[in-house]
Amino acid sequence: MKTSRHPRRQVPVTEGSPPNDDKPEQPPDDPGPIGPTTEADGEDPTAGLQADLDRFRDLALRSQADFDNFKKRAAREKDDAIKYANSSLLERLVAILDNFELGLAAAKGEGEGESSPIFAGMSMVLKQLNDFLAENGLQPIDAEGQQFDPNLHEAIAHQPSDTVPEGKVVRQMRRGYKLKDRLLRPSTVVVSSGKKATDDQ
Repeated sequence: MKTSRHPRRQVPVTEGSPPNDDKPEQPPDDPGPIGPTTEADGEDPTAGLQADLDRFRDLALRSQADFDNFKKRAAREKDDAIKYANSSLLERLVAILDNFELGLAAAKGEGEGESSPIFAGMSMVLKQLNDFLAENGLQPIDAEGQQFDPNLHEAIAHQPSDTVPEGKVVRQMRRGYKLKDRLLRPSTVVVSSGKKATDDQ
């Protein structure tokens, strides 16, 4: 018996194509999920955004508060500048007023005294000057007989007194003044040191 043999069929191999080794194709390696972390990893993707939002909101509130404080401070400084704009001028005027009062006191003690026409005229001028200063917010400080106050008075000496209690003003040497609610010039005073100590011997 004769067996028929058929020639094996040859598969042509094209250039650039690997030979077919009849092996099954392997799937590519899975690189895993690509992109932002999801809730499956246990983290909230919006947590960072919320933290940034809270931080910027707090920064905006602080900036607004600082700006409001700046506006209030600027307005207060402007009001004070207007309110006390004449302080230097008034401080010089009160020095002239001191000399005027000294001259008036000297005129009172000489000649006709208070009945003198010159004294009467000077008294009228003094009154007008005091009225003008009062209209501009100047307030005299009458310290004599008052408790010594370092915020209003400047003590230049202590003097024993049988009539004035210790710590009170015995005599005012120079009148002080306030401009509205601010001290312009303190009163120069002599303060009582109390009754004079007696010698028992």
